[in-house]
Amino acid sequence: MSGRLRPCWVVLAAVMLLAAAGCGGDNDNESAATTEGGAKTLSVFGAYATPIEEPWDGVIHTALKKEQKAGRIEYKFVDDIGYSGDMERQLREVAQSDEPDIIFGDAFGNEEAVRRVAADFPEIAFVFGSGGGPAEPNFSVFDNWIHEPAYLSGLIAGKLTKTNTLGVVGGYPVPEVNRIVNAFVQGAQETNPKVETKVSFINSWFDPAAAKEAALAQIDSGADVLFAERFGVIEAAKEHDLLSFGNMSDQHKLAPTSVITSPVWNMTPTVKFVVKQVAAGSYTAQDLKDFSMMGKGGASLAPLNTQVEGGIPMPVQNLVTKREREIKNGAFRVDIDEAQPAGSVIAEKKS
Repeated sequence: MSGRLRPCWVVLAAVMLLAAAGCGGDNDNESAATTEGGAKTLSVFGAYATPIEEPWDGVIHTALKKEQKAGRIEYKFVDDIGYSGDMERQLREVAQSDEPDIIFGDAFGNEEAVRRVAADFPEIAFVFGSGGGPAEPNFSVFDNWIHEPAYLSGLIAGKLTKTNTLGVVGGYPVPEVNRIVNAFVQGAQETNPKVETKVSFINSWFDPAAAKEAALAQIDSGADVLFAERFGVIEAAKEHDLLSFGNMSDQHKLAPTSVITSPVWNMTPTVKFVVKQVAAGSYTAQDLKDFSMMGKGGASLAPLNTQVEGGIPMPVQNLVTKREREIKNGAFRVDIDEAQPAGSVIAEKKS
């Protein structure tokens, strides 16, 4: 699938984060070029290193599909580009042939390649998930700042564990992941000082089999509540009738009796801001961090699934509600700790 461009101009297709990769639906509005107000509809391209089933890129894709459905943009994408050099080739081909107004995507693992292309096409707004800073005149950056709902998840985990052992499986021990994991641990230790959290990194952004295997190892070591920073962990928890937390999107449907809640990342505020800027001719390179925070609606905690095995005690629910309110109004701040979690295990890189 890598390197294969798949057109996705569908305006009325239903928005599903975990839908199968690709596009479909009614093409009746395919040729629409203007909005109701007469303004030109912006053309947007999505460039994703992983399949869109992977929740991180899936969140960006979902937000862009919403803008497409609303008629504010025309949108197509390519996913599963990988990290072997295809990203630069894909971006150059699209920039030259399609000349989109905006290109969204993830630069993690392709940082230098994406920035080279952006510098060569200053008339296109490049908006990429990145661990670096913005670059004038056209390269803006964003990231998922969901450490706040991850902390709230930790509050719950600390109270629900019976073994005082939690498990977390992450992708890479990079700052963007570490702050989520550390916030989860902070919350768990606040409600249960005796809790121990086992942390494993699989050295991949999308390898459900490896994530499941790491989770199973944690279960064998006594973990009875798991946090699925990466896709694949929930399946392991479900098979062992254990509780789990999703990540990036509301994943309770993957295991209705297992998934308690999920830190949710919402790219809609970021996408709307950028589209509005480009449409107004006022786009500038900037760090879009704030739009992914709870205060701006870019992060949230999915509704608590009180139907999980054993339920969720009301005092725990009340504490989460209280802290959530305090975070949103600025009365409580979750620490941003981007150091590699102490005692974490990193899998060997695949050859």
